[in-house]
Amino acid sequence: MADVSADSVMHTIWNSLNNSIGEVIFGMEDGVVSIFGLVFGVAASSNNSATVLLAGATGAAAASVSMMAGAYLDVTSKKAKAQAAIAHEKQEIQNDRKSEEQEIRGRLKAAGFNEQETKNILQALETTPHTMIKFEKAFELHIGKEAQENPIAHAFWMFIADAIASFTPVLPFAFLALAPARIVSLILAAILLILLGMGRGLVSHRNLLLTTVETVGIATAAALAGVFIGKLLG
Repeated sequence: MADVSADSVMHTIWNSLNNSIGEVIFGMEDGVVSIFGLVFGVAASSNNSATVLLAGATGAAAASVSMMAGAYLDVTSKKAKAQAAIAHEKQEIQNDRKSEEQEIRGRLKAAGFNEQETKNILQALETTPHTMIKFEKAFELHIGKEAQENPIAHAFWMFIADAIASFTPVLPFAFLALAPARIVSLILAAILLILLGMGRGLVSHRNLLLTTVETVGIATAAALAGVFIGKLLG
């Protein structure tokens, strides 16, 4: 029984991660880029690692919580909107089923179905009422799985992803002097950025080299901006 329960928990966790993979990559990219720029901006005008660590850790923690809240609110809003649209469509079907059937007939014909095919589909929808709302969700409302998304799971993975990425360029300053910490931070951030760039390419089915160059380029721009402001104000 314990094994079944453990398997169920792991399956749930894995599914939530798989459903949130876009947020995970986005959260990590956002975290490493923003904190990378912050860390190198402070490091450019500081004499010790403690100052950089304080600024970086504070920024990383705040960014992680902010991204978590943003992910939660985004998924909650989309879910509420989708559920409201489905409820409205159900009400329309109950109030005027014939009119809804005519709308479906029109969409099927516009999609290229002939009269017999359209008739067969409508007959199938009439015999199974729940199928009609599924049809409307897919072809009129264009609602996929967002009505069932779990905002807590998305927020959790966004927080974990952003925290890992945000603290990556910060941690060297907790253990090393300023000069070597800069080098180690740069190396760790570069490795993470390359991996994230490749991850973006795989998820979006784009050229891996292009997405990697884009990701590293954006982070470099953030770091240069941070260094410029650090030198200017420091």
